[in-house]
Amino acid sequence: MKEALLYRKLGNKEVQCYLCAHFCLIKEGDFGFCAVRQNKEGVLYTYAYGKIIAAQVDPIEKKPLYHFFPGTESFSIATIGCNFRCGFCQNWQISQANFKQGGLSSGEPYEPGQLVDLAIKSGCKSISYTYTEPTIFFEFALDTAKIAKDKGLGNVFVTNGFMTKDCLEMIGPYLDAANVDLKFFKDESYKKICSGRLSPVLDSIQLLNKLGVWVEVTTLVIPGENDSREELGAIAEFISGVDKNIPWHISRFHPDYKFTQRNSTPEDIIRTAQELGRKCGLNYVYAGNVTGWGSDTYCQRCKELLVKREGFNIAENNIEGRKCKFCSYVIPGRF
Repeated sequence: MKEALLYRKLGNKEVQCYLCAHFCLIKEGDFGFCAVRQNKEGVLYTYAYGKIIAAQVDPIEKKPLYHFFPGTESFSIATIGCNFRCGFCQNWQISQANFKQGGLSSGEPYEPGQLVDLAIKSGCKSISYTYTEPTIFFEFALDTAKIAKDKGLGNVFVTNGFMTKDCLEMIGPYLDAANVDLKFFKDESYKKICSGRLSPVLDSIQLLNKLGVWVEVTTLVIPGENDSREELGAIAEFISGVDKNIPWHISRFHPDYKFTQRNSTPEDIIRTAQELGRKCGLNYVYAGNVTGWGSDTYCQRCKELLVKREGFNIAENNIEGRKCKFCSYVIPGRF
């Protein structure tokens, strides 16, 4: 165990956590909603520090990030646990495991420097805190990110965005990019399906952008839940209002976890969402979990093909430095 960051001590050995937007009030002996942080004698501890359940090399396109060092690899790590309860989670075996219910031995012990060294030896250009919610293992992510930054590596959060302003401002100086899941544009959907709320996610996207972190947004389109033109249009309008250069990844749903009785998303709905995104002024709208279309990047000025993708692989790259090879237009992102 390690003492947690971002909490305050109250009377009667109670504490309040303000790492994520649940703002849990935790009595002595109890865990927060995440089931990772426990109050012991009025001190909040995290069980997730250095207990790595997954560590592997991924293409950065898998996060997905399309405007952040395309064609490079990212050393990807996670611990168990999450502060959401999404019924459609594709990594539910580890995200919904927790330290409160018998998961104390989950994960291999690592020090932050060890993982940075592994990332460098693997030839990676960045470290991604991913698979589960990085807010859950924030203390370890922060310590790792500081070392990684000093060694010239980028740091990436793949996140549900349900963190606090204090959390983002603390990690902000070390964070280079984030892909934020914007799952719905209805608060009741967040409450019913994820046990969360919408507004903190919107606030996080805005603040990350303001802090200078490169932001991309992903929406998993689930039939019957968030696939209406109204909701998809509202998501696109919001992203466009923050920054028209934020890439929006519209991902096709496949049945999983508690949503196994649902149908996969028809590709026509993904195409409709793409059209809505462009009508709202978004310059980069991508389709995910489809084959053969929707993932290439084009120059906004001359319309030439900049990056051709085949799955997670780069088949062609016409960005030189940060500029279009054909017309020298500066492409938004980190290249």
